[in-house]
Amino acid sequence: MKSITELDFGIMSTRDVEENAVKEINKAEVYDADGYPVEGGVMDPALGVIDPGMTCQTCGGQMRECQGHFGKITLSRPVVHSLYAKKVRNLLRFTNVHDDGSVSLLLKNEDKPLRKSNMMKEDPETGEEISDVDFEKPYTYYEDGEKITPGEIQERFKKIPDEMAAKLGVEGGRPEDLIIEKLLVPPVTMRPSITLETGERSEDDITHKLVDVIRINKRLQNNIEIEAPEFIIDDLHELLQYHVATLFYNDMSNVPPARHRSGRSLKSLIERVQGKEGRFRQNLIGKRVNFSARTVISPDPNIGINEVGVPHVVAKKLTIPEEVNDRNFEEMKERIENGPDTHPGANYVYPPSGKRKRITEENQEDILEEIQPDEGWKVERHLGDGDTVLFNRQPSLHRMSIMAHEVRVLPYRTFRLNLNVCAPYNADFDGDEMNLHVPQTEEARAEAEELMKVQEHIKSPKMGGPIVGMLQDYVSGLYLLTQPDRTVSREKAFNLLAEAGEYEADLPEKEEISGRELVSMFIPDDISLTINEGEDNEVVIEEGELIEGVLDEDALGDYGGEIIQQLSIEYGADKVTEFLNRVSRVGAIFLTQRGFSIGLEDLEVPDEATEQIKDMISDTIEDAEELLQQYEDGEMEAITGKTLEQTREIKITKTLNEVFADIGDLVSDNFSEESSAYVMADSGARGSMQNVTTMAGLLGQNSVRNQRIERGYQDRTLSHFKKGEMTPESRGFVSSSILEGLDPQEMFFHQMSQRKALMDKSLRTKTSGYMYRRVANALQDLRVEYDQTVRNAQGDIIQFRAGEDGVDPQKSDRGQLSTSINLD
Repeated sequence: MKSITELDFGIMSTRDVEENAVKEINKAEVYDADGYPVEGGVMDPALGVIDPGMTCQTCGGQMRECQGHFGKITLSRPVVHSLYAKKVRNLLRFTNVHDDGSVSLLLKNEDKPLRKSNMMKEDPETGEEISDVDFEKPYTYYEDGEKITPGEIQERFKKIPDEMAAKLGVEGGRPEDLIIEKLLVPPVTMRPSITLETGERSEDDITHKLVDVIRINKRLQNNIEIEAPEFIIDDLHELLQYHVATLFYNDMSNVPPARHRSGRSLKSLIERVQGKEGRFRQNLIGKRVNFSARTVISPDPNIGINEVGVPHVVAKKLTIPEEVNDRNFEEMKERIENGPDTHPGANYVYPPSGKRKRITEENQEDILEEIQPDEGWKVERHLGDGDTVLFNRQPSLHRMSIMAHEVRVLPYRTFRLNLNVCAPYNADFDGDEMNLHVPQTEEARAEAEELMKVQEHIKSPKMGGPIVGMLQDYVSGLYLLTQPDRTVSREKAFNLLAEAGEYEADLPEKEEISGRELVSMFIPDDISLTINEGEDNEVVIEEGELIEGVLDEDALGDYGGEIIQQLSIEYGADKVTEFLNRVSRVGAIFLTQRGFSIGLEDLEVPDEATEQIKDMISDTIEDAEELLQQYEDGEMEAITGKTLEQTREIKITKTLNEVFADIGDLVSDNFSEESSAYVMADSGARGSMQNVTTMAGLLGQNSVRNQRIERGYQDRTLSHFKKGEMTPESRGFVSSSILEGLDPQEMFFHQMSQRKALMDKSLRTKTSGYMYRRVANALQDLRVEYDQTVRNAQGDIIQFRAGEDGVDPQKSDRGQLSTSINLD
């Protein structure tokens, strides 16, 4: 082993190739008649060992001992390194080689880019006119219409001084190294052949390319030796250039890709490395691991937020190594008796000798007789209830995308997840899959439990507020349960609590119990807080009693959740988990018992309100037409900094948007408070009053790129309108509601705006995903040290105090210092 002191990136010279290569490779044949690698062929035994039992001719190492060795192919004619084609063009364009071997630099301004506009027309030393160099992609160059061969280019480049080459962007090598004379052949360990079921050998794509290079190189050599016509030699030289270029990169524009016999495009050196399926992302940054499982997720309101339901089939396959001692001896024997097929059982044992044995019916009795406590035996037991596992959903965008859960082994074939823990994973149940990882050592389990438990991530590090909170049914249930006049009989209250698993409840001695009293049982006695102070729904809790207000998303939800926030500050994570698990269950069971369904009548408003809505719409359309008339008559004044057309559009859009808000208020005022749509929107459980307005009131103005719709036919949006028409309905204003139904033009406009929104979302996701990847890679080596400084991998200080204030948002009250834990 050598210790690396520094890495130097540069261009590989012919001398470097000579030094690295152990053998000249010049035969196109790969194996002889007996199936042995041919000496001097691309699988020559001197290049490394890939078959068991063989020894390397170069280092004497066997398989897995020998890292492999490079070979070389001496090209009959030099070729351009296709990946440096533009650099070669610049070197030709911005240098002029004189007959005496001196070279002039033709850059007008060395600080400006290497473009034609920055090139001198005359040689500064001789005054001669410079002929331009034309570059035909991917690797052909012409001067005054004459093709320049790679050999001629190489001769020119040899005369360019180092300092001039550096000014033209050549670093870590000489310009002539951009022309390849000798090609490095990678070791066989980098491109192993595989034996198919038929017994045939299948070679790696790189091996195929190398064989092509050798074959054409040999033909070129033979034709040069027999002094064949120049056009034949040129064609073969061009073909050699093509094979060398596609060995490096097989996806160049203007070049047909080299293909396998099957028609599949061959994978070149660059394609091995770059992109999602390349070496870095596929095999180095992330890779497949053992002790993991993946399946579809489904909701389970009966397990805790810190639990995960694991199917029996997974629990029997994933194991945890447990040392056998006096305390667990009987349990481990029982598991060995159960074997691999019965849960809770075990799959393997490790005797003190260390050789792993699979438990089978044949050896079960022998193992049971041999096994002893405290002698170093280990049993690989099945996953069981209470074990700590890591649970992850991709894309993993923040630390809460992978958290530690406790196992609950359950029937069927999906991972079960409490609905309240969906937000941090951004999970839903439309077919999402998630990954489960089983830590294999005590240290790993301890780290997972201390640092990654769900309850430690109830507050988000982004804003210091809850990211885990109640949603949907839970919020609707508790919203209805805490209405001012909501009471339940004592008997019903006991039944509700019993179904929620609350058997030790201490209810007040009275026949009718209010919903608020039921919820107050779960709030700790010394919590006092006010939410939405001074607003319509002011929630007041005094010493653990909910005395005023209705619980909704602001009190219980993720991203709002003021009760959850205060509980986590006053009592810590475990108390919040207990509160969430118990109260959400009561809310959901109450909602189930009450019944909650939605129908068309939930969206209907009274007839008078419908008439009012129609009047408001017709008044607004009149107002918009009045604005259009002002514009036509030249009476409209332009807003500062805007054209008259822009002013017209701004004013009309404002008028049409205002009616949407006004009708929204009217719909809200006329809705029955028992309407399921109203309950969901008002409580924040799902949707908003805006959704209700589009269903029951009107759809309003459809817009594309934040403007009224104007594109379509010539001078009009659709053939249903006159040319030049600018009325609200001709520019995407929909006065119908979803309940009422849309006419064809309205439907068309609505689809235009929706298509734009859908496209925007998918494009934004793609762009932001890639942006995040780049940012994460740039910041991955930054960490907060014990002295509160943020440093990179070299130990350089990036910030003197983490976040400039030393506050950990996850341990603060929405980022505020007052209640945060300050490390000073």
